[in-house]
Amino acid sequence: MSDRLKLFDAYGIELEYMLVDRDTLGVRPVADVLLASLAGGELTSEYESGPITWSNELALHVIELKTTEPATKIRPLPSRFEKAIRDLGPALDALNVRLMPTGMHPWMDPVAETALWPHQYHEIYSVYDKIFDCHSHGWANVQSVHLNLPFDDDQEFGRLHAAVRLVLPLLPALTASSPVVGGNYSGQLDSRMKFYAEHCSKVPSLVGDVIPEPIYDQATYQAEIMDRLFADIRHHDADGVLHGEFLNARGAIARFDRGSIELRVMDVQEYPGADVAVCAAVIALVKELVSESWTSLDQQKNVPTSLLRGILNHVSEQAENAKIESPDYLKLFGYPGSSCRAGDLWAFLLDRMKRNDEVLDSLFAPLQVITDQGTLATRICAALGKKFTLDDLKDVYDEVADSLDHWEPFQP
Repeated sequence: MSDRLKLFDAYGIELEYMLVDRDTLGVRPVADVLLASLAGGELTSEYESGPITWSNELALHVIELKTTEPATKIRPLPSRFEKAIRDLGPALDALNVRLMPTGMHPWMDPVAETALWPHQYHEIYSVYDKIFDCHSHGWANVQSVHLNLPFDDDQEFGRLHAAVRLVLPLLPALTASSPVVGGNYSGQLDSRMKFYAEHCSKVPSLVGDVIPEPIYDQATYQAEIMDRLFADIRHHDADGVLHGEFLNARGAIARFDRGSIELRVMDVQEYPGADVAVCAAVIALVKELVSESWTSLDQQKNVPTSLLRGILNHVSEQAENAKIESPDYLKLFGYPGSSCRAGDLWAFLLDRMKRNDEVLDSLFAPLQVITDQGTLATRICAALGKKFTLDDLKDVYDEVADSLDHWEPFQP
């Protein structure tokens, strides 16, 4: 009998933030110093503090906080994340550093400013750097939220994977927070997704079409995805350092080693209360699809990857303002029209789901800000205006970082 978690038994959430100078907001590669100070001087890549753990992967200016164990309840997570951030305050102050949210640093030069983690696991990062050059936006400047959803067996995996594929294209309409790159508007409200989609271009099978293939059992997933990845990377990594499920870089990856699917198509928001609310919305939507509330499992399984990737590209560019003009796709969510704005689809879904979901309803305030005032990217653009200087950028992003300190939504 399996002792693994079953569908919707618990959830893992990971949030990434930039470490920046408190005065200039320039990136500060001090994650190792910060973690060591938490651990009493011991060099470590991870520091566990009760239900929340701080850690680092790859870039020294990025710090991650995550649920130490999968959380059986979503409702307490905002206060747990808030306490963890408050407790980190003295260590940050000692370094004159603060946490800065959003999916990308708005003026970082990754070629000049990226420093990679040189300690535990550095051999993995070194191989990645040798193959792909991690001194780039797609590797060093892509702060996201990872939501881990459990499954037990092939049947649960198939139902969950079918639902997750359909939800991924809609996520930037809630979470886009990266409209500025290199000091200028990039032309996309979710710039992180563009760079993420391209970050493994030297070995394109690692990311694929971002939307994972329509595969619904472990054996086929292993044969058609993982074995191909391992074969492709072997040309660049003869020693097999990168041989593991972590090599898969799709927008949602199956982790059969721990029985979960990890969603990666979400920019980090201005404070964890918003991130947890978004995750609650995503969980509610996936539950509806898994329970076949609006469409059958067979209908969900047969949606082509090309359609989903096209919608994801459009929504990544225009976020809530992207117009979805696929009646077949909208029908999957029980939407009665033949076209709509992505933001209007979310408003329709959220209004319907929160009536029967007490957890989503209790966490709804940050989602109301998004549906009423737009994504964080849209609000940042409203604060900056059409033309802005570097000083304007610093002022606005200082206010965004203040939102994290004050635990409130950013409102221009």
